[in-house]
Amino acid sequence: MKGTTSYELEVGLQAEKIWAVYRGLRLAELMVELLPTLIEKFDIVQGDGEVGTILCLHWSPGTPIAEISKEKFTKIDDEKRINEVHTIEGGYLQLGLDSFMVRLEIIAKGEAASVIRSIMEYEIDDKFADKASLVSTATMATIHETIGKYLVKQES
Repeated sequence: MKGTTSYELEVGLQAEKIWAVYRGLRLAELMVELLPTLIEKFDIVQGDGEVGTILCLHWSPGTPIAEISKEKFTKIDDEKRINEVHTIEGGYLQLGLDSFMVRLEIIAKGEAASVIRSIMEYEIDDKFADKASLVSTATMATIHETIGKYLVKQES
């Protein structure tokens, strides 16, 4: 079974300024700094923030995601402002999904506003379909709202 879920948030900031954070390692740095109850730390397993980079994320106790996940940057498109990250170990895979990918898109909406869109795509064996309910936009919503507010505050 394949599934998709998404979340969008409009932010009063130029797309390029949001993309500067969402395209690479700065997003993980800010998640640790601003959301320590969600993610405790991250380690760079390989790479420099470009395609092929692998991060090991250490999620805080009580989050719905398995304690540790390894995430690989598989696409960074600076022109379209799209970043795709696949879980390659732990995380939702440890909870029973066969594959899990997050696509982050930063969409310009006029001169001074943008939409942060996250699309989560996953596959799971039909006999474990009930596990699909574990995939929620709540975590992405928290990340986008917190980072969006932080970036707007930095600009003012």
